[in-house]
Amino acid sequence: MALRRDVGKYSLVSTRAPETDAAPGDRTPSARKGVWLAIVVAICWLMISSWAGPLAGQLSQVQENDNAAFLPSSAESTLVAEEQAQFADSTAIPLLVVVSKPDGGQFTAADQQAIGELIQQIPDLQVPDGDPVSAYLDPVPLIPIPSEDGDAVLINVAVNGDRGSALLDNGEIAFLGIVDVIREAATAYPDLQVNVTGPGGFLADLIEVFGAIDTTLLIATALVVAIILIFVYRSPFLWLIPLIAAGIALSTASALVYILADNDVVVLNGQSQGILTVLVFGAGTDYSLLLVSRYREELHRHRLHTTAIRRALRGTVEPIVASGATTSIGLMCLLLSELNSNKSTGPVAAIGIVAAVIVMLTFLPALLSIPSFVLPILAFLVPTIIGLAIGFLVDVPFTPFLAAGGLFAAVTIVGWIVFGIARVKGKGPFTRERFPSGSWAFWPRTPRFGQEDIKMSGLWAKIAGSVGRRPRVTWIATALVLLFLAGFSTTLKADGVATSESFVNAEEVDSVIGQEILVENFAAGLGSETLITANADAAVDVLEAVEATEGIDSVVWQTDLPPGAPGQMMAEPTVVDGRVLLLATLTAPPDSDEAEVLIGELREDLAGIPGADARVGGPTAVAYDIDQANLRDRNVIIPLVLFVISIILIILLRSLVAPLLLIGTVILSFFATLGACAIAFNHIFNFPGADASFPLFAFVFLVALGVDYNIFLMTRVREESKTIGTRPGILRGLTVTGGVITSAGIVLAATFLVLGVLPLVALRQVGFAVALGVLIDAFIVRTTLVPALAYDIGRKVWWPSALARAEQPTDQPESQPVA
Repeated sequence: MALRRDVGKYSLVSTRAPETDAAPGDRTPSARKGVWLAIVVAICWLMISSWAGPLAGQLSQVQENDNAAFLPSSAESTLVAEEQAQFADSTAIPLLVVVSKPDGGQFTAADQQAIGELIQQIPDLQVPDGDPVSAYLDPVPLIPIPSEDGDAVLINVAVNGDRGSALLDNGEIAFLGIVDVIREAATAYPDLQVNVTGPGGFLADLIEVFGAIDTTLLIATALVVAIILIFVYRSPFLWLIPLIAAGIALSTASALVYILADNDVVVLNGQSQGILTVLVFGAGTDYSLLLVSRYREELHRHRLHTTAIRRALRGTVEPIVASGATTSIGLMCLLLSELNSNKSTGPVAAIGIVAAVIVMLTFLPALLSIPSFVLPILAFLVPTIIGLAIGFLVDVPFTPFLAAGGLFAAVTIVGWIVFGIARVKGKGPFTRERFPSGSWAFWPRTPRFGQEDIKMSGLWAKIAGSVGRRPRVTWIATALVLLFLAGFSTTLKADGVATSESFVNAEEVDSVIGQEILVENFAAGLGSETLITANADAAVDVLEAVEATEGIDSVVWQTDLPPGAPGQMMAEPTVVDGRVLLLATLTAPPDSDEAEVLIGELREDLAGIPGADARVGGPTAVAYDIDQANLRDRNVIIPLVLFVISIILIILLRSLVAPLLLIGTVILSFFATLGACAIAFNHIFNFPGADASFPLFAFVFLVALGVDYNIFLMTRVREESKTIGTRPGILRGLTVTGGVITSAGIVLAATFLVLGVLPLVALRQVGFAVALGVLIDAFIVRTTLVPALAYDIGRKVWWPSALARAEQPTDQPESQPVA
């Protein structure tokens, strides 16, 4: 590489001639060895996927979506739950069946009779592939509780926690089957509005949403990635190679996570599984874009595609491994969270990243070496995808399309064999000169040996020249724009979202509708009682303190009589190991901010009763403890992630200045993203707020993934700086990686936006934030801010390494366009 005077300015031109590593049509022993190695690697990964696929398909069966399972054993609400279990054989899952009139009017005599019939019918309902509903219930009578005005009736169906959590023959949780048959039975009474709500109803609807991860989210993610890859590569073949590799990475990671979750090593929830899907597809595709881009470069310099793929691997293995290590280690910092849900998200996502790195550095190069391998797959997919698309519009059988796919694949294999024989003989139109091995997958934009790489004189060369002409103006202007957006981050409301507000389509969710009717006609906390345990000696004092607390509708002892039975209010409390249990009904909805404030006040009041050792638990207390744990996690994990990533960057770049510069830009980008999210959430989407875990998840993913683009850029800049100097190296690094980084940003942003197909506020917010932050990183921070800052600093950006003292090309002007 050399500097050349060009119209009073410098251009960077390649002085390295293409390497003549073989004559046209030659196949050296090394090339043949590379092809056979690729075939072995591909077969090994296909064998791994055949093992991993069935396990990955069962991943949703090991989810834990109960909030109580997220808290540590030391949390006060967890301790209360353990004590509550001693007062009963099994913890019940309350299903609250709320009956009202569709028009809000009074019940008629016929309606009263219908309600009675429904109550009698519920125990006898048959759960599909299971037993009657009565086999899963606690021995508590189904007693209708009318509202004061008589406009609604509440029926508490207490599902036994152990039996309700068992799996049916069809693999579904029995609890979900119970909810489904009750809702189906209610349709037989058109004059009544019957809704299933309460903790059990909300849990059933959440599990139903997360069940779509196995199908809806996976299909949507794969489709989005395929469309973007087709647009990026403009090839009918090349897009399928990274997509297949990403699918193999996801199935492998999902199988490993299934084994860990099934053996209680990690707690998997629906959010973690959704993030795993989009993260593996997004990050894996990013790594593939970097490798394929470098492979395209090397094909201009090497005649043999096996040599080109080796050189491409040598040039990209460091940034890909460093990127994967940075992201996975940053995610593993979530292990220090107090919440089991966060703890599981860390290793689950890290496993996905590690799987993506390994697959993209082994299976992807193998497929690039033998791209013909994907042709039968492509031939099979075309008719099957057409069949699926038609099936969404009209009712047609899918089997003929599937058979056509198999037939097309078989014909393609035969054609592949004939084509290969013709190429080996070197006769006719199918010669290696006309169809070069490996590189034909880029058709119609096939890179040719000895030709100039068009990207060295394209759009990114012009952008690099612009950055080089006015570096200080560029980075100051960019920083001011980001600071302006960051100013709105203080308006982000991230103090939690009520369960009833966590669905985007709340007006269509049965449990949400039922909760609204329950709040209108009963004490809002009915069926979701707050649990209080205390020493028996101070039980009366605790009872009086709870009754005197504003916001408590009623409070009763836990007795030997079933709930609602006559005489329960006068019965003696049950005493277990010197402890008693009280059940308090709140006047506010149990998932509201008012209820959580009341929990904090109640704990403070009861702590002042001598000898009571009182504890407050229940659904509202669980939500309160989760919010408190999220606040603690922010203060602990965010600084740790910054420290860990800084150390990795220092080791990678062998510098102190460059890592500090990069970390500073990442932090600025993060706060700018929060500010933009605040504007969008408050004024465009009108979200009720953000989950308390939102800032932590947004930070971990944005910083870990944003640093990826820093690594892609700066490792190439350092490589070029060793040869041509720092400032020319910055411009050349920006030129050759600009297209890759922006394409990677688009892919990653699109995959996280796919989380929006799930109707949950929390996942849509995380998906939107990560997508927006990645686009800011790829198109603004890595395109202008970082290169302009580094260019302005010059070779001191590598201090204290030897590169900071290396001799630089003399007489460098402000502008250095790259050619």
